[in-house]
Order: sequence, then C-alpha cells, then structure tokens
Amino acid sequence: MINKIAESLEVALSGVEDGATILIGGFGDAGMPNELIDALIAQGAKGLVVVNNNAGQGETGVAALLKTGRVRKIICSFPRNADSQVFDNLYRAGRLELELVPQGTLVERLRAAGAGIGAFYTPTAFGTELARGKESRRIDGRDFILEYPIHADYALIKAEAADRWGNLVYRKAARNFGPVMAAAAKCSIAQVNRIAELGDLDPEAIVTPGIFVSRVVRVARPVPGVAVNAGEGRP
Repeated sequence: MINKIAESLEVALSGVEDGATILIGGFGDAGMPNELIDALIAQGAKGLVVVNNNAGQGETGVAALLKTGRVRKIICSFPRNADSQVFDNLYRAGRLELELVPQGTLVERLRAAGAGIGAFYTPTAFGTELARGKESRRIDGRDFILEYPIHADYALIKAEAADRWGNLVYRKAARNFGPVMAAAAKCSIAQVNRIAELGDLDPEAIVTPGIFVSRVVRVARPVPGVAVNAGEGRP
C-alpha cells in the first residue's frame, strides 16, 4: 500500500545529507514551507546549495537557514530586498556564493530538469554579465545563450492538501514554484495543511501528481495562540 505521509517534520527531513542541492518553494511568503525549513535547520545538514526565488527576508524561512552558515551557495533571482540583511552580510563577508538567474530562466531551468531536457537556448541576459562564459548562438537573426537544467537532491514545497499517494493541490498564488520544483528533485517533500482521503481530491484540480512527490507531512494552518504539532489532526 502506497503511503507517503511522514509522521513528523523530522521524519520527512531524514536522510538529507551534507552538500545536498535543495529547492525551496515560495514567492516571498506565499507558498514558503517555513516549517520544513525549520526542520532542515534542526536536522543539521551543511554545505548546502539552495535554490529559491530570493535570498530570504528578515530572519525567518530561507534567511534563517542562511544565518546558520550551513549554506555554501544560493541560486536565485532576487537576492536583495529591503530586509535581506542576512544575505547581505554573508555575501559581503565572502561566506556565501551567489548564482544570479533571471526569474523566467530559473523556472525554465527547473522545468527542463523535470522534463528531461538537456539544455535550451534563451535570449534573456544575452550581452550582459550573466551571459559571461556561456555558449551563444544566433537563431533567425536573434542572439541566444545556452542554459542548463537545475537538478536537485531535494525539493521542499508547500501545498494546500495531499492524499497518501502524494497528489497535491495548491492554494492560489502559493502554487508558484512548487510544481516545477517537485518534478526537478530526486526527493520532493511537501508540507500540506490537510490530508485528504483517496478519491476526495478533484482529479482536475491536482497540479502535482504523486509520482513527483516522495514524502508528505501535515502542518496545520496556524491558529493564533494555539500551538499545533506536525501530524496532529490527521484524518
């Protein structure tokens, strides 16, 4: 019987090794798997390569992970914002490597990994510093640069609901990078607000099929003033 539901966040993050490449979903706070990130911090893996839309805000989520000093490189589109002090301090001190990737290219590199595409040409960033050292080609009178997929060991994503087979549905903008990241990683771990019975999820609403999901852990939506442990309240 297929059952991908993990008993706890700790179990869901078990086995993450030093030096792993980890995709982390989220666009700002929308769809950010904060509880999985906290569990990764507690797990202790170091020398990580992290792929995210940005480099963290304040001192929570991705920023909290960076602050531990256990991330050696971050691949992202927007490393700096009004409260990116953790990234700024680490980068200026030479303690964090940055690979800057235009947002559309970042998504396509992830999608290419999941689709089995070896590489692709894009006009984005041609003639800029981001194209330095990359193969270029003129196609139909337009210049392109060659980009390669981003394959990962793990993906940490957030969805609204899952069944025990790992089928996922998302809530509005929280969907963002989740589907492409789930397909691009060897092991995709999803935190969800609700576990549904098999057959309860509308097949037309399932965005990420369970074949792309390795583990699921329930983290109930926070209620002010009430602490909820991962796995509680599971049907």
